[in-house]
Amino acid sequence: MAMKSSSADGKTRSSVQIFIVFSLCCFFYILGAWQRSGFGKGDSIALEMTNSGADCNIVPSLNFETHHAGESSIVGASEAAKVKAFEPCDARYTDYTPCQDQRRAMTFPRDSMIYRERHCAPEKEKLHCLIPAPKGYVTPFSWPKSRDYVPYANAPYKALTVEKAIQNWIQYEGDVFRFPGGGTQFPQGADKYIDQLASVIPMENGTVRTALDTGCGVASWGAYLWSRNVRAMSFAPRDSHEAQVQFALERGVPAVIGVLGTIKLPYPTRAFDMAHCSRCLIPWGANDGMYLMEVDRVLRPGGYWILSGPPINWKVNYKAWQRPKEDLQEEQRKIEEAAKLLCWEKKYEHGEIAIWQKRVNDEACRSRQDDPRANFCKTDDSDDVWYKKMEACITPYPETSSSDEVAGGELQVFPDRLNAVPPRISSGSISGVTVDAYEDDNRQWKKHVKAYKRINSLLDTGRYRNIMDMNAGFGGFAAALESQKLWVMNVVPTIAEKNRLGVVYERGLIGIFHDWCEAFSTYPRTYDLIHANHLFSLYKNKCNADDILLEMDRILRPEGAVIIRDDVDTLIKVKRIISGMRWDAKLVDHEDGPLVPEKVLIAVKQYWVTNSTSSH
Repeated sequence: MAMKSSSADGKTRSSVQIFIVFSLCCFFYILGAWQRSGFGKGDSIALEMTNSGADCNIVPSLNFETHHAGESSIVGASEAAKVKAFEPCDARYTDYTPCQDQRRAMTFPRDSMIYRERHCAPEKEKLHCLIPAPKGYVTPFSWPKSRDYVPYANAPYKALTVEKAIQNWIQYEGDVFRFPGGGTQFPQGADKYIDQLASVIPMENGTVRTALDTGCGVASWGAYLWSRNVRAMSFAPRDSHEAQVQFALERGVPAVIGVLGTIKLPYPTRAFDMAHCSRCLIPWGANDGMYLMEVDRVLRPGGYWILSGPPINWKVNYKAWQRPKEDLQEEQRKIEEAAKLLCWEKKYEHGEIAIWQKRVNDEACRSRQDDPRANFCKTDDSDDVWYKKMEACITPYPETSSSDEVAGGELQVFPDRLNAVPPRISSGSISGVTVDAYEDDNRQWKKHVKAYKRINSLLDTGRYRNIMDMNAGFGGFAAALESQKLWVMNVVPTIAEKNRLGVVYERGLIGIFHDWCEAFSTYPRTYDLIHANHLFSLYKNKCNADDILLEMDRILRPEGAVIIRDDVDTLIKVKRIISGMRWDAKLVDHEDGPLVPEKVLIAVKQYWVTNSTSSH
C-alpha cells in the first residue's frame, strides 16, 4: 500500500509541476505580446516568442489552488473583502525618490553635502500609494541599443541637453535622447578615454573587474567599460543636473543616487578593483584627505584610483579652467600628500589624467607607521558603514606574512573568480561558513535559476536588463545568471551578515548595503526584474511588509517581473497584500515538489500610467 501511495503521490506531483511550469510559460508568452518597447510597439523578443506558436490548451485543466490549501483557509470570502486596495499616487510623484526628496533636502545644511545625503521621510509622512509612470512610458530599448538611446517619455528632462551640449553628454532627437558617449573630460568619446587608462591599468585580462565611478554624470564611463567586461558601480547626487542617475539606469548601466558627504559609502572594505573621478567636483584634499581615505577603504589592495580634470597638470591647464593657479597648486599638493600618506604609488600623469595604485600590503609602506599624521581607524568592523560618520582615518590592511602577499587574499582573474572560493571564505574569516557550505550554496542557486528559467522563458533573453537581488547572500543568484545581457544589483540588508557583500565583490559582482525598512536610493521604474529570497522572513517584525512591497512596486518597471522565494505561510500573506496592488501573481511549488515548505511567488506588474485606470 505504501508503495502504491508513493507512486500516486509521485504522479500527482509530476502532473502538478508540469501544469505549473506550462501555465506560467503561457502566462509569460501572453505577457510578451503586451510589452511596450521604445518605439511603442510590441517588444520584439517577446513578440517573437508569442508568435512561435505556443499552444496553451494542450494540458488538461488542473485545480492549482488546492495544492496550497493554507491560502484558502486563511483568506476566506470575508477576509478577501478586506484586502486593501492601494490607490495611485498623485501625478506629481512620478519621479519620487523618498530618501532624496528635493524639498526635504533643502531643509538640511549645505556644508559637506549634508543636504544631498539620504534623509528619509518619517513614518507619518510615508506615501502608501502606487507611484505612477508618466504618460507615454515605454519599455526601454534592449542592450546594447539602450546604451545610446533612451525614450524621451521615460525621463522627460532636457536640462542636460543644454547645460552639457558642448561636452557630448546627451542630445535630444525627436522622441529619444541620444548619448554619444562623451563626458566633461572625454568630449571625444569614452572609448578613447578608456584606451588611455587601459595603457596603464590591466583592463583587458580580467584583473580589473569592479569599478567605482564617483560623481558619474550619466555614467558613460561605466557604459563603455561594459564591452571590456568591467562592471562599474556609478553614483551621483540628485541635484541640479536633473535625472543623471535616472538616465544611467534607463541606459541599462548600474547606478544609484549617492554622494561623498559626511556618511561612509554603502560598500564593503576592499571591494573595488578601480575607482574613478572625472571632474566629479569632490574636494579630495579637504578634511585632511578624508574622502581619499574613504576611497582607500573600498579599494582592494593593488587597486587603482583615477583622477581626471582639475587640479591635475594645473601648470598647463589653469588658464583653460579659469581658476587661480595658486588655488590649483594647493589643491594638488593636498591630494599628493594624502596619497603619499595612504601609500599609493603614482603610476601615470599626462594631460589632465593621473593614476595611482594602492600597495598590496602594509609591508610596502612601513614608513607611515611612524608618521604622526597617520591616524588609523580603530573600528572592529570596517564593513559597519550604514549611516556611520566618515572619519579622517586610514583603514588598516589585513595582516600578511610576507612582503609580496596580497592583503586579504589574491583574487583570480575574471571570469575564474566568479566561481572560485573567495578569500574571505577560504581564510575562514566569515564565522560559521565553510568552503563546502559556500559551494553547496552555489549549487543550490544554479538549480533555482534553472527552475526560474523554466517558469519565465524571458529571463535570459535580454528582456530583463536591470535586475535586483534584495537579499543577495553570497551572490549565488547573480553568479548563476551572469551574462553580458544583464547585470544584478546584489543588495545585502544591513540586518544580514555584512561581510557577505565582501564575498560578492570578490566574485567580480557588484552590490550595496541597504535597510529595506527604508526606500532604496534610486528613481522609480529602474529595475526590470526583482528577486527576493527569504526577505520577508528576514524582516518579519522589523518593519511593515506593505512598505517593502510598495517600494518594490516603486522601483519596478511597468510589466517588470518579481520572483519571491520564502516559506509558504509568509508568501500567502505577501500574496494577499499584492492582491491590492496592480500585479498579476501566482504561487508555485519549489522545484523539488509540493512537499517542500519553501515556495515561489512570481508576479508581473501591470502596465499603467498616470491618470490611467486600466492595466492595458
